[in-house]
Amino acid sequence: MADEQQFIENGLQRSQIDEFFADELSRAGYGGMDIAKTPMGTQIVLKAEKPGMVIGKGGKNIRKITTELEDRFDMEDPQIDVQEVDEPDLNAQIVADRLANALERGWYFRKAGHTTIDRMMEAGALGAEIVLSGKVTGARSRVEKFNRGYIKHNGEPAQSVVDEGQGVAVMKLGTIGVTVKVIGPDATLPDDFEITETDEAPEVEQVETGEGVEELLADVEEEEIPEAPEHEEPEIPDEDPAEVIDEEVVEEVVEEAAEEEEPAESVEEDEEPAEPAEEEELDEDVEEEAADLVSEMEEAEDEAESDEDEETEE
Repeated sequence: MADEQQFIENGLQRSQIDEFFADELSRAGYGGMDIAKTPMGTQIVLKAEKPGMVIGKGGKNIRKITTELEDRFDMEDPQIDVQEVDEPDLNAQIVADRLANALERGWYFRKAGHTTIDRMMEAGALGAEIVLSGKVTGARSRVEKFNRGYIKHNGEPAQSVVDEGQGVAVMKLGTIGVTVKVIGPDATLPDDFEITETDEAPEVEQVETGEGVEELLADVEEEEIPEAPEHEEPEIPDEDPAEVIDEEVVEEVVEEAAEEEEPAESVEEDEEPAEPAEEEELDEDVEEEAADLVSEMEEAEDEAESDEDEETEE
């Protein structure tokens, strides 16, 4: 048989075994399986919500399942290991079966979808998605989706990180397909990152109060501590401040008057002083002009008085 055909046969056999377990263990809360072939035979790991119902009383149910696997699927020495699911609300297959049973019992699809996905998020899921396809409310088929959180739809993470489960609800109008996808809280996504602190802060030595502080103070030399300078006490005058202010003002006025009476600056040595003869001649001319002006003024006054006397006599 060619390799391609062998892969197809293995995948077909795996899907048939999965359907067989889903039918046989529906009441026990079937949550999926893992198959691995070993030299000793085929190792099958079953995940169930109630492992006691899978095993049965005294192992009766598990022996029955083993016999059917050997007869129906020609498996040599199948070894079945049953594991309990820690959190059923994070197992996609268990959630899909529960939702299908709720729809068959008459739950409205919106209420059932929102209630189920809210329980999944409260259990700690990073993201969840529920898809209902079929005649949910009428004669026409349609698709209803319920999303919460973050979910991957393609790429390698969609196969390795996302847990997917499917169920079927048989209704009067027809069947409704239920698909559930969930990302668990422990899943590692490609875009996750962590910030680590590598640098450690240096340790600081703390000195206890008491003897340690006194020893540190004793080590300080006296010369290193500068002495504070002594401040002189201000002199407070006994005199009346008004009198002191008056005396200061008088002194300033006297000083200003003395500065005004100071003779003008001496003539520079290079300049020649004016001749005294010329100054005397100028003074005589001025005196003569002044005398003439005085005589003219007296004559004018006499004429004015005589005119006044004549007017009075008339």
